[in-house]
Amino acid sequence: MRDVLREEKKFLLHQAEALHLRSHLAAVLNGDPHNGADGYCVRSLYFDTLRDRDVQEKEDGVELRRKLRLRVYSPRADFALFEMKQKQGQYQRKRSQRLSRAEAQALIAGDQSVLLRGGGDFGAECYAMMQMHLYRPKAIVEYDRFAFIAPENSTRITFDSAIRASETNFDVFDEHLMTVPVMQPFGVVLEVKFNGFLLSYIKDMLLPVQKSELSVSKYCMARQVGCNYLL
Repeated sequence: MRDVLREEKKFLLHQAEALHLRSHLAAVLNGDPHNGADGYCVRSLYFDTLRDRDVQEKEDGVELRRKLRLRVYSPRADFALFEMKQKQGQYQRKRSQRLSRAEAQALIAGDQSVLLRGGGDFGAECYAMMQMHLYRPKAIVEYDRFAFIAPENSTRITFDSAIRASETNFDVFDEHLMTVPVMQPFGVVLEVKFNGFLLSYIKDMLLPVQKSELSVSKYCMARQVGCNYLL
C-alpha cells in the first residue's frame, strides 16, 4: 500500500500558455520517465454512492472529503491501482492498492471483496466504505498527461489535456472506449504537487498562471458532460 500526503494546486490554462510554461520548466526540471515524446495516457474509473455523495460534497466545498477510483495507464496493462484521495485542509492524501487485471475486472463487475485480498487495513477500510454507502462505478475519465518532477519536497508538475469521459462504459481495459470531451479543445489543467513548500524558482515560474487557480475536479467535469464545457 502506498501512502502520499502533499499540497496540491490546480490551474486552468489555454494550450498556448501551457506550451510556453512547459518549455520553461523543461529547462530546469526533469521530465517524468514515463513521458515519451507526447506524455502518457491516464484513465480512471470513479466510484460514487447511489446519491452521488462525493460529487455533492465537492460542489458544497466540504473540507474533509474523499474520492475512490481505479486507475490504469494503458488498456493493455496487467494491473490497476485502486486509490482513495482524501482532502484534508490544504493537503491531499492519496493511498493506493495494486490489483491484478482480473481483480480489477471483478471490482468493476461489482465484486468489492477483491479489496480484502492483500489490501491490509487500507483494503478493509475501502471495502467497508463501499459496502456501507453503496458505491458503484459512475464515470471513466481519460486524459493525456505530460509531467515534470523535482526531488526537492517531492515536487511534481503535470499538464493534463484532451480530458474526456464516459458515463456509460466502465471497462477501463476497453481498447476502443468511446468518450466525449469535457473541456474545450485548447483547455489544459495544470497540477502542482509538493510537500512542505514550493521551491522559490518554481513558484516564480508559475506566477503568470496564479490568477487561474482552479477548484473543480476532473471527476466533477465528467459528471457534467451534458453541461457547458469549461473555457
